[in-house]
Amino acid sequence: MILDKIETFVVGNPPPRHGGRYFIFVRLTTKCGITGIGEIYSATFSPDLCASMARDVFERQFLREDPHRIEYLWRKTYGAGYTMRPDVTVMGVLSGLEMACWDIIGKSAGQPCYQLLGGKVHEKLRSYTYLYPATGDVYPDPNQPNVYNDPDMAAQAAIIAVEQGFTAVKFDPAGPYTIYDGHQPRLADLDLSEAFCKRIRQAVGNRADLLFGTHGQFTVSGAKRMARRLEQYDPLWFEEPVPPENPADMAEVARSTSIPIATGERLCTKHEFARVLEAGSASILQMNLGRVGGLLEAKKIAAMAETRSAQIAPHLYCGPVVAAASIQIAVCSPNFLILESIGRFDGPMMQCLTAPITWKDGYVIPPTEPGLGFELNDEFIAANPYSDSALHLNLDTNPIVM
Repeated sequence: MILDKIETFVVGNPPPRHGGRYFIFVRLTTKCGITGIGEIYSATFSPDLCASMARDVFERQFLREDPHRIEYLWRKTYGAGYTMRPDVTVMGVLSGLEMACWDIIGKSAGQPCYQLLGGKVHEKLRSYTYLYPATGDVYPDPNQPNVYNDPDMAAQAAIIAVEQGFTAVKFDPAGPYTIYDGHQPRLADLDLSEAFCKRIRQAVGNRADLLFGTHGQFTVSGAKRMARRLEQYDPLWFEEPVPPENPADMAEVARSTSIPIATGERLCTKHEFARVLEAGSASILQMNLGRVGGLLEAKKIAAMAETRSAQIAPHLYCGPVVAAASIQIAVCSPNFLILESIGRFDGPMMQCLTAPITWKDGYVIPPTEPGLGFELNDEFIAANPYSDSALHLNLDTNPIVM
């Protein structure tokens, strides 16, 4: 079996755009006609450029190779051009190609990928969702009340999520994300964050865990101040309290609070996650399967985490193929904690696939089909090209004024 062809797709995510503005998919085909799908989570360059990078990497490193040789293909790509470091764009491309190879491997064996990566541990996977606006775009007017800035609206959204079956909800009300992070939180940010936790805890009681996110916004001292405000509401985690570049800084925050620290959505490869574990920076690792290096790399990270009593909670703010890959890793990892889902996987983004991800009563039900378990919906993808110039996510370019 040898790899023969690549196709790339840049898909516009229809409103309400949960999961981002666009998705970057790849499909590989072997000489004998087996196909495998993958997804690239890369937000630094235009999605069309990332798709072009994927074609270049495939032609240089994967073409005419056996897709079973995951370690060899991974090292060829990781070492190309003498980079050999966790470059976020290279790793995004490699992740998409690697998961497509696993899809092919599973299909050729007639088994789900998780059966080839250690076998099923979990029959179902607990999932959580962000608190999204009940109606309208995921990017509402920040000057108007919405679930991102109004604690009462967020509490109502949490009640709806719990009534749907969720046992955990995530929110990040601590102010805008900027290119100047980490900054010191303003008193207003501290007050608003505490109000969110208080109102949501009052609304849902012990029926749901609270997952508090910040996207690396704060200094060490600012994160400590924030944590002290939130501890009384017993969040399941404090996500990325400081920027992820320095694990020692995050470890200082972790030592100062009883709230578990979670991190990983911006990290690549086992090497960056190893530094997190060695420093004691976090006890919950949030690898994104479309960025971290693919399924085998995620499995290695999960195994390293086991040695430090750390758990995994795969991150998902991208598309349904990464979701499918996350499910495969979660199923076969003993230290799986919880899976990020995009609502109940029932929004427009799921039309990118020909079959739905099964979500029931707060849990994702793993597929039994071979490979990743899903196929791309070519008709929907062709009808929804991405034509905008905005990147997947944008940060505020102004400093936070105290």
